[in-house]
Amino acid sequence: MTKKDEGLGETVKVVIQAVLIALVVRTLLFQPFNIPSGSLIPTLLIGDYLFVSKYSYGYSKHSLPFSPDLFSGRIFSSEPQRGDIAVFKLPRDGSTDYIKRVIGLPGDKVQLIDGRLYLNGQALPRERVESVRTRDAFGRESEAATYRETLPNGVSYRIIERDGDRGFYDNTGVYEVPPGHYFMMGDNRDNSTDSRVAPADAGVGFVPLENFVGRAEIVFFSVEEGESVWQFWRWPWSLRWNRLFTPVR
Repeated sequence: MTKKDEGLGETVKVVIQAVLIALVVRTLLFQPFNIPSGSLIPTLLIGDYLFVSKYSYGYSKHSLPFSPDLFSGRIFSSEPQRGDIAVFKLPRDGSTDYIKRVIGLPGDKVQLIDGRLYLNGQALPRERVESVRTRDAFGRESEAATYRETLPNGVSYRIIERDGDRGFYDNTGVYEVPPGHYFMMGDNRDNSTDSRVAPADAGVGFVPLENFVGRAEIVFFSVEEGESVWQFWRWPWSLRWNRLFTPVR
């Protein structure tokens, strides 16, 4: 074997090792994810890139690329907590990645009345904070009210009421979360298809524990909406420098 052949063999070996290491890291530890929609504004913005911890809730078939039907349930399972921002597979197709905030746990009763979120019959504390610029249902820029909402476990976050407290899903019936399922919502309350919308209506519905992929941990990169991440020559102007390496809360 010539030195050239030996060099080629070593290169192939290094490439294979690198691919295997990347696959293990992506499957067991962290998976990158980008934000394509505005359903979690103001917490996450279109153009954010974040790492999702795969180990936070244990592992299911959805922890593996392409979700092969190798086993059911979860191993090393840990339950999601109220307030977690989690990536999960859309229950009605088992393949589309969604990201929302965990609001209701198994057995909880969830309802919205005039925009206020009720858990088990109690309205969550909500404090008005500054207004923000956002886009209305027609894509036009407008002012929207924001509030700081606090869950029973103390987790606090900002929500947007783009259409005030009279949005389409600001008044609902009572959702009773089944065993082994979770109720997920976006922080941009009037611009989020989430557990308030049934799968039969092209919505999310209740999310089984098995469908959870991982918990959002940190924004590692962020570009302005409409900018391409690959246009590195525009980064001095297109990067959101203040969002780099910020934890997701």
